[in-house]
Amino acid sequence: MKKIFISSDHAGYKLKEAIKSHLLKKKLSFEDMGPYSDDRVDYPDYAHKVAKRVKISKNNVGILVCGSGMGMNITANRHKKIRAAQCFNLKSAKLSRLHNDANIITLGSRLLSTKIALKCVTAFLETEFEGGRHSKRIKKI
Repeated sequence: MKKIFISSDHAGYKLKEAIKSHLLKKKLSFEDMGPYSDDRVDYPDYAHKVAKRVKISKNNVGILVCGSGMGMNITANRHKKIRAAQCFNLKSAKLSRLHNDANIITLGSRLLSTKIALKCVTAFLETEFEGGRHSKRIKKI
């Protein structure tokens, strides 16, 4: 069973809350790593929190949300064993898992509708890594 860690900054807070509701409806457990309001915060603090927890186990995954998704993505990818993927649609979310074995999805609250973001999260969580020729490439990262 995957352990899900989720976080955002102030710009992504509202979408993070929608994702949490979505996960609860699907009866998936998760840990909210903050923030717990839409007060202004620095996204790197929250990206680091999630990345540190995700890299502990291969079964851990993360969901990070900020205004563009880019800041969270850049920060999370500074960590060894993290493969964060910024996703914009269903196909990018599926391929991030299928071919890249991404363990964190990053989303931009200012770039995606809630409906598309929730579809991306579902695809990310439900898609398994294909392995095969992709495993060799992942080892080169």
